[in-house]
Amino acid sequence: MADLTPTTAPAQQSQPAPPAGAGPDLAALRAAIDNIDDAMHDLLMRRAALAAGMAAGRVKAGGPTFRPGREAAILRRLLARHEGPLPRPVVARLWRDIIASSLAQQGPFSMAACGAADGAAAHAARGHFGLLTRLTLHPTPAGALAAVAAGEATVAILPAAERGDRPAAAWWMQMQVPRLQVLAALPFLAGPEGARPEALAVAAFRPEPSGRDRTLLRFAGVNDVGRIGGALAALGLPPCRVIWHHARAALAEVEGFLDPADPRLAALPFSSVQVLGAYAEPFCDAPARPTPTHPEEPPA
Repeated sequence: MADLTPTTAPAQQSQPAPPAGAGPDLAALRAAIDNIDDAMHDLLMRRAALAAGMAAGRVKAGGPTFRPGREAAILRRLLARHEGPLPRPVVARLWRDIIASSLAQQGPFSMAACGAADGAAAHAARGHFGLLTRLTLHPTPAGALAAVAAGEATVAILPAAERGDRPAAAWWMQMQVPRLQVLAALPFLAGPEGARPEALAVAAFRPEPSGRDRTLLRFAGVNDVGRIGGALAALGLPPCRVIWHHARAALAEVEGFLDPADPRLAALPFSSVQVLGAYAEPFCDAPARPTPTHPEEPPA
């Protein structure tokens, strides 16, 4: 076999010298970036190994593998300490993919959403749980909830409640509680104006507090929806916001994390009050400070 190795190295083209006063050498900057990439990759591999070990321990102990409260606490801490030119949405996207990868290591994890592939629920699901997580689409919210109840999917991604929703679309009034619970709101990173969640995640797990949460309450036997806030305040429960109501039913959101066993809930003057779950309060992205195009003039 012929040896195709060149006997002499090809002539190197001479590079022009950088102009006097130029910044750091481009090759040196690229080498520094490569070193950072290697360090980041090493840390990612180490993180994945630690997460896999923790997951194995939870599985043996029978604990839940999906913990959106813990996930929210991680993101909230990182987004709060973040600074520099890298936008917060990029940080959130990176860590959401890392968390989704950890979920995949812990066992089968899949999503069920209602609507079209390019619809709001599917978009929210992909944005929160990553492009690689299996997603099945259902024509109605009831179909997505049924998939979770039957164990065909881990989590259902459903549109968040709006005041003007028709009763037929009010999936939260037919949800099987306490078997199914609202666990998360999507997206976690909201705009600077603090936009309402686009979708809610429902699963057969109990929610856990993240430190800053909101609890959803379902009411039946409500003659006057205006009484809900006063009835909660009279028992020392947190302030609420009525999201939806129709006839004698209502859906409200209260500040903080409420335990379904809280005895004050049973004392409310309505025929039925049920906790539908809780979700971590979305992190509001502060508006970026404008960069001045010219330095400020010193005072005269």
